Amino acid sequence: MISITGKVISGYGVASGKGNDSRYPEGTLKLQMPFFKERGLDLSVFFIGTININIAPKQFKIKKAKYYFKEINWSTYIPPENFYFFEVQLIHKEKFYNGLIYMPDPKTKFDHHQINTLLELLMPKIEGLNKGDSVILKIKKDNFSFTV
Repeated sequence: MISITGKVISGYGVASGKGNDSRYPEGTLKLQMPFFKERGLDLSVFFIGTININIAPKQFKIKKAKYYFKEINWSTYIPPENFYFFEVQLIHKEKFYNGLIYMPDPKTKFDHHQINTLLELLMPKIEGLNKGDSVILKIKKDNFSFTV
């Protein structure tokens, strides 16, 4: 496992439905979850939304995902997308939370592009976690390579 320090930042709000994207009023995750579940990944234990962690100045490259789903046709508004999922542990205020890094494949992502220092996490609801908070992520070292 490797430890990466990051900071909680605001996202688009599209995954949770809190953003102003009228195409997805209940959020993209709610629409995607049945497709992941039928392929063996049940996300119902997680909060329906992502925690956005900026790991700058580090950048990442994908090596090996826990799950990879190809050509998920979850929306009538955009072409099918590929998705990666990686196991992650988040440490905040000395408490440990297990979850997943959720990553639409940058090669197939049509809109809402992310910076290459951002990791989106699926976690259970974490009380007291706020924008600007520093966190530590524990990630398997065969999942990503990191550079500064």
